[in-house]
Amino acid sequence: MAEQDKVSIERDLRLDLFRGIGLWMISLDHIPHDVVSWLTLRNYGFSDAAEFFVFISGYLAGFIYGPIIKAGHFLAALKRLWKRAMEMYVAHIMLFLVFTAQIARTVRRFDNPLYEDEFNVHNFLLHPDILIGQALTLRYKPVNLDVLPLYITLIATAPFMLWAMVRRPNLTLLASIVLYIFARIFDWNFASYPPGSTWYFNPFAWQMLFIFAAWCGTGGANRIWPIIQSRLALTTALLWILFAFLVVMSWHFAILGAWIPAWLNKIIYPIDKTDLDMFRFTHFLALALVVSRYVPHNWAALSSKWLRPMVMCGQHSLPIFCFGVFLSFAAHWVLMQYTRGVWEQLVISGAGILIMIGIAWVLDRADKVPDLFVDATEIEGGKAALEPGKA
Repeated sequence: MAEQDKVSIERDLRLDLFRGIGLWMISLDHIPHDVVSWLTLRNYGFSDAAEFFVFISGYLAGFIYGPIIKAGHFLAALKRLWKRAMEMYVAHIMLFLVFTAQIARTVRRFDNPLYEDEFNVHNFLLHPDILIGQALTLRYKPVNLDVLPLYITLIATAPFMLWAMVRRPNLTLLASIVLYIFARIFDWNFASYPPGSTWYFNPFAWQMLFIFAAWCGTGGANRIWPIIQSRLALTTALLWILFAFLVVMSWHFAILGAWIPAWLNKIIYPIDKTDLDMFRFTHFLALALVVSRYVPHNWAALSSKWLRPMVMCGQHSLPIFCFGVFLSFAAHWVLMQYTRGVWEQLVISGAGILIMIGIAWVLDRADKVPDLFVDATEIEGGKAALEPGKA
């Protein structure tokens, strides 16, 4: 790409902030029976951190690569997005290998088969020759490792979606909605392992949130901004968030559940995460509307030292997610093996968050180290230009 064709993108710290918060929530949610996980979104509404990440990923794909493809540099965007998808694939396979090794060592060391059954690695330990191939094709996934294959699929197909998006944005979004409807009606999903099972995050359904986010990132948000700013939209969003809160509270307190009529229960349940139930989708949209109104792009607190840890974690989301999976299993192991007291849960969960912040700080500092090396092709090109008769 020519120097004059390069696109300058201003970083939106709001996305890093909420991605960092989402990483913390995912880590806490992966620790069963942890009192600190009561701080996470899933305990107060229909959606959770998964919607955070899919939406932010789709928005960034549209915001960053949409203008590049529109300028005629489809192959450049394809190369960059496929490189990112490959990085996530390698990270997923490495995470899979280390995670299963971590569980296998724990099972042998403490003679406790509970972990291999709980995290769906029992079959892998019995038949590693078969399961390795299934893992490489993203069919076999232990518990807590379901989300990266979804991201890999969405990012790998993003260049073609964005090519259509910059030409026919509304038609592309409509096609995404139609695909979502057909997937729900005909039970379309990718096959998983063992035979008969499917992906926990159905790409045919979750693509709608990703593509809607890309539509917003390529200019759709500006077109619907008057609606977002309207009092009616805000009131509707707040009422929907309150409704979701009351329904979720009924899961924890039986007295509230008695107030929900049977006909409403039939409409609400099941709230399907695999196929991105509309209750989850609309709840997230309500939250996004409120946030977009009251957390502006130039919010001064985004640059404060108090929010810096969350922003740093969000800026290094892939490695922090991988470390978070290890830390959540380690926390689960400590609580199951030794103690489950409230104070111990607070200390262990807090220590995990601090470790994630420390890793993000190291990665942030590493990014600031100047790269003093140049590519060998640049050196060869410079030599050729200096030779007589060559330009």
